[in-house]
Amino acid sequence: MSNIVATNGLRFIIFVLIQVLVLKGIDIGGANFNYISIIIYPLFIILLPLRTPHSILVLLGFLLGMCIDIFYDSYGIHASASVFSGYIRPYVLRLFAPKGGYNLNYSPVANRYGFNWFIAYAATMLFLHLFFYFSVDAFTFYYISDIALRTISTFIISLLIIIVYQVIFNPKE
Repeated sequence: MSNIVATNGLRFIIFVLIQVLVLKGIDIGGANFNYISIIIYPLFIILLPLRTPHSILVLLGFLLGMCIDIFYDSYGIHASASVFSGYIRPYVLRLFAPKGGYNLNYSPVANRYGFNWFIAYAATMLFLHLFFYFSVDAFTFYYISDIALRTISTFIISLLIIIVYQVIFNPKE
């Protein structure tokens, strides 16, 4: 039990540091096309153990988002998107449940449930997180084309980095 807590605590710190120290400073689109961001911190919520209680998912989502918001000066936008991700995670997992169900002692990683399953699950979670994030950021659906463009462009690059992470580090838990 303490090994799982230590692993996820370290993962929390690493994802926050990578997001705020490395990925925040990367400008892919330049001044003319500023629709692309790299957002990988939702992977922390995606990789939490399956037996994590729903209330803890939401609380950890809030803490994760607030840590990111502090460095991005975004006043709760990342926190709201992370809380949303923590809230919808059980429903997305139910959507992708294997025939035999889940073994609640494990984390939802490709090593346990297959690479295609993981990509579908992570892509769904990431897309929902990003769409919620950019919708709250715009605060109106008047800019739905900008929201869609930002969501899709950020989704593509962020999902590619998440896939690379999954292939290189191949987390077991």
